[in-house]
Amino acid sequence: MSHTYSELNSQEVYRLVNSKFPPESLFDDVADPDEFDAIYAIQAKTNPRIQDEIGKLNLIATNEIPFGIDGVNYVTAPFTHANPDGSRFSDGTFGMLYVADKMDAAIAETRHHQEKIFNNIAGLHFDSITMRGIVVTLSGKVVDCTSNKVIHDPNDYSPSRALGSQLRKDGELGIKYKAVRLSNAICWGLFSPRTVHSAIQSKHYEFIYDGATIAHVREINLSS
Repeated sequence: MSHTYSELNSQEVYRLVNSKFPPESLFDDVADPDEFDAIYAIQAKTNPRIQDEIGKLNLIATNEIPFGIDGVNYVTAPFTHANPDGSRFSDGTFGMLYVADKMDAAIAETRHHQEKIFNNIAGLHFDSITMRGIVVTLSGKVVDCTSNKVIHDPNDYSPSRALGSQLRKDGELGIKYKAVRLSNAICWGLFSPRTVHSAIQSKHYEFIYDGATIAHVREINLSS
């Protein structure tokens, strides 16, 4: 199958992570895969929590991890802590790094999925969650799927997951698609973080749930 490709050249993109997400990890402490393997083996014997923090290393090859960049943990965690429920382009057996061309799009996507989580908690009438904004800079050639209407269905992920599985099997870097929760915005789903140059923490946002919806999202001042 032939594809249309889109090139990213040190593109600044945006994502949100839970503010409780650990700001540092073993990934930040090493410079290359060989060094990581040695230090991981040592820490795994002395730190019983290291595997929980690092996640499932079998879900990503160490040579795919961009050791040495700022914020390497932010772009590695989506792969080692893959959501078992899946995502738009993954059935849950592998992780992906999702980013957007503007923070508003990242907020809209996160708002939708977090709202579903809150709505599945019986008897929950109010809650809030603080999210950490991340500015990611990356390069690389991705498959442009912005004209594929089927994969943009707001609720049915079957076609997009089938496409994601096939493109990942084919060794593609990622997918470019239209943001589903915000008009006139673009998102990318990456199968690997290897072409990321940096991932820098930016602003914090509080998502406020009123028992039915996330009624408010506000920017807050919060030290890391």
